[in-house]
Amino acid sequence: MKTKIILRISLVAGAALLASCYTVKGVGQDVQKAGAGISKGAEKVQEKITE
Repeated sequence: MKTKIILRISLVAGAALLASCYTVKGVGQDVQKAGAGISKGAEKVQEKITE
């Protein structure tokens, strides 16, 4: 009985851990894309200033 409970808790914890990893990975990708957009915008402004 204890083995089944421990197994179920382990499976739920593992699923939660995997879900959180994918969520954090997705947030990291979004932040990276936003940073790339900001960099491109800054480069365009710098080009206009130096013209």
